[in-house]
Parts: sequence; C-alpha cells; structure tokens
Amino acid sequence: MPLHIESPLLQSRPLSILSGKSVWLKFDALQPSGSFKLRGIGAVCEEYARQGKTRFISSSGGNAGIAVAYAGRQLSIPVTVVVPETTTLRAKTLIEQEGASVIVHGASWMEANALAQSMLDASSAFVHPFDNPTMWSGHATMIDEVARANVPFDSVLVSVGGGGLLSGVIEGLQRNGLGHVPVVAIETDGADSLARSVAAGTQIELEAITSVATSLGAKKVCANAFEVTRSHDVRCHVVSDLEALEACESFLHDHRVLVEPACGATLAAVYGRNQSMIAEFKAPLAIVCGGATATLEQIQEWRAKAAAAQSERAH
Repeated sequence: MPLHIESPLLQSRPLSILSGKSVWLKFDALQPSGSFKLRGIGAVCEEYARQGKTRFISSSGGNAGIAVAYAGRQLSIPVTVVVPETTTLRAKTLIEQEGASVIVHGASWMEANALAQSMLDASSAFVHPFDNPTMWSGHATMIDEVARANVPFDSVLVSVGGGGLLSGVIEGLQRNGLGHVPVVAIETDGADSLARSVAAGTQIELEAITSVATSLGAKKVCANAFEVTRSHDVRCHVVSDLEALEACESFLHDHRVLVEPACGATLAAVYGRNQSMIAEFKAPLAIVCGGATATLEQIQEWRAKAAAAQSERAH
C-alpha cells in the first residue's frame, strides 16, 4: 500500500457556475499530510527504506517537511527537517507533531538545503522537496487516478513552486496518452521563477522570494520543470498575492476546505479577475494541492496587508 490515499475527484458546482465551465477538482489537500507532497515524497521514502536507509533528512519551507515526517513515522524511520527562518510556526509544529526533529537555518530554502546536505552520512537519505524523478512519478499518480475515472477535462491548472508538481502532472498526462492536454502553470508575483525563466528562454534565479506564498518559494525551479515547458504545452501565468489569498477564502466558503496561498494561486485562475488564462477551455482540472501550513487568521491578515498595499500602489 502506498503512503498516500486516492484523493477525491469532484466537479465543483460553485466554480462551474462562476466560470461558465465544467470545473473539476483533484482534492489532494485531503492527503494525510495535508498536501499533494505525500505522493512523491512517500514514494521516495519507501524506495530509501527498501535500500536500508535508517534516517531521512530533508529541507523544506513546510509541506514537504510534513510529508517526510509523516512518511518516516509510517515507516518507523527517524526524520530531521531543516527549515528556513521564513517557515511558519504552524508548519514547524506540524512537522514536530509527526515526530520529526526541526532545525531552523537560513533566510531562504537554499540556505536550509545546504545545511541539510551537510548532515548526510552513509546510513541517511536526503529527501529533496521537489527535485527527484521518483518523486515526480509519485506525483503523477494523481493524473493516473483522474484518467481511470474517465472524466472529460481539457486542461490542467497547477501551482508551481520548485516544479515537482508540474513535473509529475506532465509525466502523468504523458503516460496516460494525454500529452496533448495543455497545462496552465500558475505562480504568485514574487515567487515566479518559472514564468520569468520561460520569458527569458533560460533558467532565472530570483534574488529573493517576496510573495506570501512561501511554499512556492524556490528561487529557481528544478531543471526538469523548465525543460518540460519546451516539450509540452505549458502556459505560464502570474497572479498577485491578493488574488491567491482571496481565492483561499472563497474556496473555504464554497468547499469548506482551507488551503494555503500556494494552492490559492491555482484557484485564482477561476476565482480571480483575470479569467483569460482559462478562457479557451471548457473543462479545466484544477489540482487542489492543499497545504497545511497557514491558518485562516494568517490568510486574513495577509489579505488585509495585500489589499492595503495594492490600494496604496493605486494611489
């Protein structure tokens, strides 16, 4: 049995009415760890367990760390997660709740990652939060499930952080004979390394993450995520923090599930003011990737700040 569950696939009545389309939701927010990350990370951890590794070390802004911690607990293997200073208290609490050790280090994920790498020895395994082919294959199982359900969808809406989910979605489409289906890749402004890279024609590394969607906070996407934009129909879009946060609150109201801003970016494709990114599609499939690291109070606080900042810029 894999460590992840087969997540619900629902047609959203509220979003379908709002958009005038048939909107499907793949509900990976309901994975035991709170996000899609468990699919790929579970597959990686199981592989390392088969190899006889006796400790997992990871670096994460939150959700990947929770998934590694959950997998380690299920496999009875101790876990250490190195998180950057930007990681929320809630994320650290959820990692520790799964029985893992948390080390806080560095201003960004890249610094946390460097420390995590330095802690490795022969008996331990490094679990990267997004850059691992076994992980992408694990994430691809969500598309396997959609394909088995035989629902009609003509596009996939997906958030991009480090690019692991994007890599998995495209692998899933291709291995199910759906390589022609366009993917709408959505980032928040200030965490938009893929969109900037595609526009420049070469991989761009951001100087810093300035978005509240910290779990989209890879200053540079994995090389595979950039490469698949050249071989698959991937359309990059960037939404504001405010749009992502508003989408989180609207989604909670409509579907009674709280997701974090990284997932709100995907939902903003339907809820947001800019409907052009899905205009040509009739049946988009939105990956509700989830995220357990933000509370409703945080989202409301961030939204108030983002709205005030936007109002100030307008004047």
